[in-house]
Amino acid sequence: MYLNSFNYKIKTKKIRVGRGIGSGKGKTSGRGHKGQKARSGVAIKSFEGGQMPLYRRLPKRGFRSIKKKNIATINLQQLQEFISKGKLNTKILINLDELKKNKILKNKIKKIKMLGKGDIKDKINLEVNFISKSAKEKIKNQGGSIKLTTK
Repeated sequence: MYLNSFNYKIKTKKIRVGRGIGSGKGKTSGRGHKGQKARSGVAIKSFEGGQMPLYRRLPKRGFRSIKKKNIATINLQQLQEFISKGKLNTKILINLDELKKNKILKNKIKKIKMLGKGDIKDKINLEVNFISKSAKEKIKNQGGSIKLTTK
């Protein structure tokens, strides 16, 4: 048995729109009379017949990370500037509370991440939540100490 040996033809009827009233889809071609939807090239996107559209029913989330906490990033360069201006004392432990007390960080900040941009000239004792490899190396080279916290 072969496809060319079948007795009947498999063919769907093609409706030719706008080819006279005898075709069943003549005159207005099934679009009704006048109005925006009868015109060519116009569509009402996301219109659901007056029902509240899906994009307005869903909650707004945007690109803000839900998991993101208030984490401040500080570079070694910035830290050195605060030390040279006299805002920070190198003899005491520099941590979140100390930075908030000296009004370097805002009160809503919950964690600190130390980054390695710039150089540090002083020996410092640091307590942070996160630290980059380069920052860790630079602080260790100056003889400073780093304590990582998880709070």
